[in-house]
Amino acid sequence: MGIILWLIIGGVIGWLASIIMRTDAQQGIFLNIVVGVVGAFIGGLIISGGSINNAPLTVTSFLVSLLGAVVLLGIVNLVRRGSVR
Repeated sequence: MGIILWLIIGGVIGWLASIIMRTDAQQGIFLNIVVGVVGAFIGGLIISGGSINNAPLTVTSFLVSLLGAVVLLGIVNLVRRGSVR
């Protein structure tokens, strides 16, 4: 059940991050899930100082994951286009 929850929450986080970064038209559901899960990992690394733990789903962890996904999309935009939108 945990992996299904990861995929659903990751998809929502990736979708919201793509709306914030204005890349929603370029991404499908699969890429939204990947961005959300990888963004949550990056957000956990940035905020917790390099340690990843199994924190419960709270508003704070959701916002940290969203921040990580936005940072990930910003880095991808920077590499692709040479500028962050």
